[in-house]
Amino acid sequence: MSQTEPSMASARLAAVARFAERYVDADGFRIRYFEAGSGRPLVLLHGGGGLILGRAQALLAERCRVIACEVPGFGASPVNERSQSMRDLAHTMRQAIAALGLGRYALLGESFGGRLAAWLAIEAGSAASEEVEALVLAAPAAILRDDPPPRTAAPQELAARLYAHPERQPLPALDPDVAEKQSRLIGRVFGPSRDAALEAGLAALPVPTLVLFGTEDRVTVPELGRIYQELMPRCRFVLVYDAGHAIAQERPEAFAALVADFVERKDTIATNAGSSIINP
Repeated sequence: MSQTEPSMASARLAAVARFAERYVDADGFRIRYFEAGSGRPLVLLHGGGGLILGRAQALLAERCRVIACEVPGFGASPVNERSQSMRDLAHTMRQAIAALGLGRYALLGESFGGRLAAWLAIEAGSAASEEVEALVLAAPAAILRDDPPPRTAAPQELAARLYAHPERQPLPALDPDVAEKQSRLIGRVFGPSRDAALEAGLAALPVPTLVLFGTEDRVTVPELGRIYQELMPRCRFVLVYDAGHAIAQERPEAFAALVADFVERKDTIATNAGSSIINP
């Protein structure tokens, strides 16, 4: 165990304690979510490892009303054999968000959740900008250069994929049965690395979008951000310095500041369509 692991674990427990655990019934599923904060609603869709609450989410809850959803088939939820595609999952999560009665909301998706968030916004069609007031895709797996790596691995191997500095992070820990359940679901619904329908939908999306990549991301390489920038009409592409794939865990302060600023200011955030910035 690294010297930083106990303090980081304590910080995560403190962050989780700030969130209230709740459930919503939608599309035939009982969906768990965690909520904290007040103000503009910000819905979080997690990555392929499942829902993680930590310092970044706690910081976001200081400026937004954060609703962190657990996608059916992940974490403590039952096996999900029903969803057959990302569109199916997006439809389910859109129904869940509607059932919460949030009105307009900002949507943040990380990695696998970035692909799901993109499909959710596309699912809304012409009503997208009336539902989703801002979209944040963090290390999104919506557009990939190659097939995604296997979702199950030894903790050390997984940490090396996720973090620029794995020695500073606790080793990922996930129950093997949960990991296998999640891996099967992802493998079934994910789709191709480059999905023409998804990319056409992104190109037509009217929602202000922030795309974040870590400069040291080894899973979704940061060069992919240029594709989003060229494809999407209202896209801002930002690189977070010295972060790997798990930006929120490695650079929580920078991550939370960028996301909260974009949720508040949208297109007026201090970047332009022609270039990205490096966040120190």
